[in-house]
Amino acid sequence: GVVPFVALLLLQRRPVAGRALLVNGPGCPANSLCRDSVERQTSKQVALLNATAQDLFSLYLKCQGEPFSSESDRLCNPGDIVFPAFRVNRTSEKKEVMVAMYKLFAFLNASLGNITRDQEELNPTAKELLDRLHNTTKTTLLCKHYNVFQVAVSYGESSKGKSAFKKKQQGCQVLRKYVQVIAQAARVLLPHLSP
Repeated sequence: GVVPFVALLLLQRRPVAGRALLVNGPGCPANSLCRDSVERQTSKQVALLNATAQDLFSLYLKCQGEPFSSESDRLCNPGDIVFPAFRVNRTSEKKEVMVAMYKLFAFLNASLGNITRDQEELNPTAKELLDRLHNTTKTTLLCKHYNVFQVAVSYGESSKGKSAFKKKQQGCQVLRKYVQVIAQAARVLLPHLSP
C-alpha cells in the first residue's frame, strides 16, 4: 500500500544517480496493468493520468465553490509549486526515464494524498471528487514493486495547520501544475517507453 511505498521513499533521499531493481512483492491487483513490464505499466499509467487530469482539476474547482470556480486563473496559479524536473528526452536511457518517473510518481502520490486528506475534512460529502482523488493516487503506485536506490525525492509542501481557504488554494495550485506536468510527461515519455 501507500505507507510502505512512502516509507521506502523516505529512506532513499541521497541525491545520486539511481537504478531500478525488480523486487517480487505481494498484493498486485488482478488487472491488466499489473501484468505488463514496468516500462509498459509506466507508459499506461502516464497515459491514464494524462487523460483524466483535466477532469479531476475541473471537478476539484467545482467542489471548492466560489471564488475558486470563477477565479481559477488567479487563485490556482501554480507559480510557487515545484514538481520534480524532467531532464529526460526521447534519446535518454530507459534507466533515466524510469528514475524520472519514479520521482514524479512519488511526488504525485504524496501531493495527492495531502489533497485527499484535506478534501476529506473540507468536503466530506463530495463522493465523486474523493473517489477520483483516491483512484488517481492509487494510479501513481506501480504494481510491480521496484526499489530505487540513491535517488533524491522531493515532496510537496504540507497543508497541515493552514486555513481552509489556503488548503483549497494549495490543492488547486498543485492540481493545475499536475495537469501541465503530466501532459509534458506524456509528450516526452510515452513515445520513449512505447514498444
